[in-house]
Amino acid sequence: MLRTVWALVIATVVFSDVGRAVAAGSLDKSLMKLDPVERAHQACVIKGLEMVRRGGDKRLAKADRIQPDTFKRAQFDGSVVTAKGAAVRANKHWYALSFECQVSDDQMKALAFTFKLGNEIPPETWEEVGLWQ
Repeated sequence: MLRTVWALVIATVVFSDVGRAVAAGSLDKSLMKLDPVERAHQACVIKGLEMVRRGGDKRLAKADRIQPDTFKRAQFDGSVVTAKGAAVRANKHWYALSFECQVSDDQMKALAFTFKLGNEIPPETWEEVGLWQ
């Protein structure tokens, strides 16, 4: 179920400029169906993709996935999601990622996102931790 929601959220984010307004409405509807913790995680994933793409590391310019719970469950305290065991995928490579993300009171929007990129995750460990190509 969680992976289905992930796919829906990511698919909604990838719409073209023409469909951006429609995508925003669909994204909001999709997020509202989630419990507050998962909604906060997803809002952070959306903001996180934008931030890591613009973060200056050329390896991440085409990042297309963030998994906040790869090595350790991300924590949510009501306004901040802290992920010390996340991963980000770019160009068919996965990298370890840690991030902290401040969300709005309704968990619909990430207000701030800071991250630290770790080492590349070896492909032979992907299946074990739930990653894919």
